[in-house]
Amino acid sequence: MEKKQRLNLRNIAIIAHVDHGKTTLVDKLLRESGTLAAAEQTDRVMDSNQLEKERGITILAKNTGIIYGDYNINIVDTPGHSDFGGEVERTLQMVEGFLLLVDAAEGVLPGTRFVLKKALQLHLKPIVLINKIDRKDADIERTEAAIHDLFLEVAVDADQLEFPVLYGSSRNGYASTNPDLREGNMDPLFKAIIDYIPAPTEEVDGLQFLVTTLDYSEYLGALAIGRVFSGKVKLGDQVICCKDDTIGRPTKVTKMYKFLGVNRIETAEAEFGDIIAMAGFTEPLSIGITICHPDKPLPHSYVKVDEPTVTMYFSVNDSPFNGRDGKLLTSRQIKERLEKELKTNVALRVEPTESPDVFKVSGRGQLHLGVLIENMRREGFELQVSAPQVIYKMIDGVKCEPIEYLVVDVPLNYQGVVMETLGTRKAEMKAMHPYDERIRIEFEVPSRALLGFRNQFLTDTRGTGIATFSFHSYQPYKGDIPTRSKGAIVSMETGTVTGYALDTLQARGILFVKPTDKVYEGMIIGESSRDDDMDVNPCKEKKLTNMRASGTDDAIKLQPPRVMELETCMEWIRPDELMEVTPHHIRLRKKTLKANMRK
Repeated sequence: MEKKQRLNLRNIAIIAHVDHGKTTLVDKLLRESGTLAAAEQTDRVMDSNQLEKERGITILAKNTGIIYGDYNINIVDTPGHSDFGGEVERTLQMVEGFLLLVDAAEGVLPGTRFVLKKALQLHLKPIVLINKIDRKDADIERTEAAIHDLFLEVAVDADQLEFPVLYGSSRNGYASTNPDLREGNMDPLFKAIIDYIPAPTEEVDGLQFLVTTLDYSEYLGALAIGRVFSGKVKLGDQVICCKDDTIGRPTKVTKMYKFLGVNRIETAEAEFGDIIAMAGFTEPLSIGITICHPDKPLPHSYVKVDEPTVTMYFSVNDSPFNGRDGKLLTSRQIKERLEKELKTNVALRVEPTESPDVFKVSGRGQLHLGVLIENMRREGFELQVSAPQVIYKMIDGVKCEPIEYLVVDVPLNYQGVVMETLGTRKAEMKAMHPYDERIRIEFEVPSRALLGFRNQFLTDTRGTGIATFSFHSYQPYKGDIPTRSKGAIVSMETGTVTGYALDTLQARGILFVKPTDKVYEGMIIGESSRDDDMDVNPCKEKKLTNMRASGTDDAIKLQPPRVMELETCMEWIRPDELMEVTPHHIRLRKKTLKANMRK
């Protein structure tokens, strides 16, 4: 069979470390090509999820379409954080090439290494754009040299070492092959995509539509989103779902959409190379299935997603305050929500435990599970979550643990304290690069050593340090690592917190509550200044008498309480503690509430 090509079509993914400008670049490409109407032009139009807008990061991979001259260009925007690597792995299968964005000032970071390695393993064609060259601290030469070193390290074959390099600024809307230019438009980038990224080629004779994303419509039911690798499909065609040796029952295609800008455009037919959404399925869908014609079942190969590295236990909220905040409280509702998440979140694993009220949930990292918990609480769930634990593996009879590749960027005067902290956490230094008044140090460090590291790191560097990491490999167990050194201040009463009680307690540690807050027995209300836990009564009231004594009625001066975000709480808690998550509150508590039963 002579292989056909779609010469006027290009499929490309944009990959980079977190916050190197992927989504801003897609915005500019949409505007400059005229694909986005003036009414639709908002900042980071691709970050449509509420959490993405708040955090300024991409969590879910999304695709869009651009028309440039006679060419259709399908662009996939991927997450930069390795915790969402499952999104990257499944969407890179849809494209022939990728655009690697690297910040001219920050250079190559762990996220860059992670996504580049995944793309090169799939033998995709690279284009490099050194972004943010307008920054005052941009160092284009150093960044370009680091990119070439990285390609030498992770390339699969020699052809991947030849690639065009462009220089530009996503925010200001220009790119060129000249690093000294600070004006222009995105035409050089469009031309590079058309010249260097291969056109789609038909692989086999027959329909192959690989599903990489699932969506749901109230009117059409399940929507399969993916890429047509071979053949042609029309509205009304009979199709079947195949995966490995499994073949489903025939079903009829009722709707198909192509992507243009932020919109889905109805289409009557699609052929190889197209990225589409399809409706009309009567059976449950899963990511990784291939949709074929009934007379020619041809399952397409599917990239295996990396295994989870972190586990947490989700359970029904059984605290004294349960049911006050949320609407969804039961184990059945939590189970259904987790099963629904499994359909679209390919890197997640959910297993039952001996108790029907507890579920073992495993993911690619703390942020991966943190986003799931945050989404659940916003939907009205109440649940309890245990401290994160890393997943160990036996490899050739040796106990192994997940290792992260950590890059810290700190002022020179904090180098010693950071290396000392990481030394106690079994980190191995791999490289050191001083520049200007700062130094960049690279480590391999056990995943469990990074639980609770972020707060310590920000304290040690007075908020001036930057730490980024991504999963590296499994290596033999490194031995015991010290966890949180301070104990918890635990309430031994249920009631309302009083300022009088807190006035005497604030000298004993850092408080998490303020006067008038409600607490219960066993709830953690602060961090002790000592190693062991401390049971206290934060509801104690001042005894009233008829006598006045000079000095005893001074105004109470309380320090503001420490307010901890969800991820910070996940890092802070110990194995004998739980995090109670409700729509409006995050409380920390002991697993055993009664003080006399914890002794």
